[in-house]
Amino acid sequence: MITLTDVAYVRSGAADLDTAKRFATEIVGLELVAPSEQGVAHLRADHRHHCLALVQGPSGVIASGFTVADSDALEVAETELERAGLAVHRGSEAEARCRRVREFIAFDDPFGNRIELVSQQETVARPVAFSRAAGITEFGHLCLDAPDVHEAYRFWSTRFNARVSDWIGDAACLMRIDPVHHKLAVFRGDEPGLCHMNFQVATIDDLFRNWHFLSNQNVEIEMGPGRHPQSTAIFLYFLGPEGFTYEYSFGVRRIEDEASWVPRTFDPDEPGSIDMWLGPTTRPITQPQLPALRNARAITP
Repeated sequence: MITLTDVAYVRSGAADLDTAKRFATEIVGLELVAPSEQGVAHLRADHRHHCLALVQGPSGVIASGFTVADSDALEVAETELERAGLAVHRGSEAEARCRRVREFIAFDDPFGNRIELVSQQETVARPVAFSRAAGITEFGHLCLDAPDVHEAYRFWSTRFNARVSDWIGDAACLMRIDPVHHKLAVFRGDEPGLCHMNFQVATIDDLFRNWHFLSNQNVEIEMGPGRHPQSTAIFLYFLGPEGFTYEYSFGVRRIEDEASWVPRTFDPDEPGSIDMWLGPTTRPITQPQLPALRNARAITP
């Protein structure tokens, strides 16, 4: 079994890189890291060198990254994935450098989502120079699309250390790889893609200040503020350029006692199953996964 230790980053294609970069900094509040390669903007939210890389090119998610413990763990992962019949690409030194990791491998999950596993993601010691006071504390989780969330769970739980925390019927599977209620979610969707990228904020006040700020900036609020009954997190989903959905959340549940936790199933059609506060709910917009032939920038710096 492959042990994931954390989420690492999202790489997303941006046809209008300047607009996407401006939104990520001036609206979301992320730090723009000093440029190190042409056509790529690295954005920082926590100790990681970056958690979001915007790459000049066709709109679409390029890859979603997760960390493993070390080089030995990465080698084990590579072997296990190849034995399972998946085509695995081992990144070159130049490719790894552009991701700010020591080494990485890339593969497509059974549903067409491009996944990268990385070893020794760079840490930056200095405090994050946020572009605005959004209250962000960390990159929290990412959410992928797949046509069958139960099949997705089988993949992530048999090949990896993901454990289901809760189900939302056949519409979503929320999975943890550490005590946080979910670091990976899979939503039902006809095509592969990134449903959203989550950032945790420090206080409930930060979340509501962000809501007013986004509204005043005429940013499209997709859903929220509300509170998910599964994770207890207070949420706010909003749409950025290139069809990229961001989420702020506060107060996510931690599952410290593995032995006693029993996954629950919520009916998505039942009032309160998505938002305990009974606010209007809608499915966040997914950024489609770039097809393999258009995915060259994910493999070359």
